[in-house]
Amino acid sequence: MDKAVSKWTGWRRDIHRHPELGFAEERTAAFVADRLREFGIETHTGIGGTGVVGVLRRGGGAGSIGLRADLDALPIDERNEFPHRSVNRGRFHGCGHDGHTAMLLAAAERLAAAGTIDGAVHFIFQPNEENGLGALAMMKDGLFDRFDMQAVYGMHNMPGIPAGHFAVRKGPMMTFEDNFVIRIEGLGGHASMPNRTRDPVVVAAEIISALQTIVARSLNPMESGVVSVTEILTDGARNVIPSNITLKGDTRGLSDATQALIERRMRDLVVNIGRAHNIDVTLEYSHEFIVLNNSDAETAIAVRAAVDTVGADRVVADCEPAACSEDFAQMLRAKPGCYVLIGNGTESHHGRPLHNPGYDFNDDVLATGASYWVRLAENELRP
Repeated sequence: MDKAVSKWTGWRRDIHRHPELGFAEERTAAFVADRLREFGIETHTGIGGTGVVGVLRRGGGAGSIGLRADLDALPIDERNEFPHRSVNRGRFHGCGHDGHTAMLLAAAERLAAAGTIDGAVHFIFQPNEENGLGALAMMKDGLFDRFDMQAVYGMHNMPGIPAGHFAVRKGPMMTFEDNFVIRIEGLGGHASMPNRTRDPVVVAAEIISALQTIVARSLNPMESGVVSVTEILTDGARNVIPSNITLKGDTRGLSDATQALIERRMRDLVVNIGRAHNIDVTLEYSHEFIVLNNSDAETAIAVRAAVDTVGADRVVADCEPAACSEDFAQMLRAKPGCYVLIGNGTESHHGRPLHNPGYDFNDDVLATGASYWVRLAENELRP
């Protein structure tokens, strides 16, 4: 391992050992800001809470791009036993944001030293991605008003893809995510006398079944969508028909039209099923993440940078959309850009799913990811 990669690995593992949750990334943000200042990069802190932006200008070129990484960890316990495991109980970099931050810092260091661009690169370190709040917070705090960018780019590691390979597609790359809470208020009673109750269990069962018809019978078969009931909460007991049941769940899809259709049909179904049984049913429906759409021109730019970095045989330029969600989508609503996946590997900790307590970011990918960022910036901002 050369000295630079060893240093970047040290950064990544330090961040991993000290994970912080969304909008509380004080130590992580300070670590990032200190490194940027060491590189001689103009550094701005406290943007959207704990966000950091580094600005590197070289030459007199008018071109300007943004490169974004995320800072926050997850509220779960890590189960790994290696020396760099989390020291903060109940907090864990189980999504690889520690690696994303280290890769972008490494790229910032290389670009600051090289003098190979003519224009401006904005290194965006965003808080609170996991809850879908950080991108909007930075934008509301003037991210794109204070820092002029013609395009913005992001990257996420992906277990299951060979280490250092890239996958991307133009158009919808990741799904929206909405959440729902359905409250069913019946009249409970003794399990032996259901005729004297208004049984919410029957209504809950009917609603759960009916929700599946939204995708099966209301959505165009050429489109994709998911409606999942993930929790069923009741105040019943072994011999008690409950009075109240709460259903919670999650919906996803790849277009704004699908998002609107699922919400509309869900409202129709749950309310009218309740009325049919003379039971009050209410629905709370929230929009958590929007669809992530890669713009055509910027996707071509990202593909070129990836091919230049690892070769065409390691780049899938028209991959399937990912069913997960990402709040970088908010930045892509405001600016053209592209979000790529970089393979984290297929074995051991590196191949375990994101958000798994045994996952770990693959340090062998750090140099590849940093090189991709450098090549993208150099291609876009040629002297």
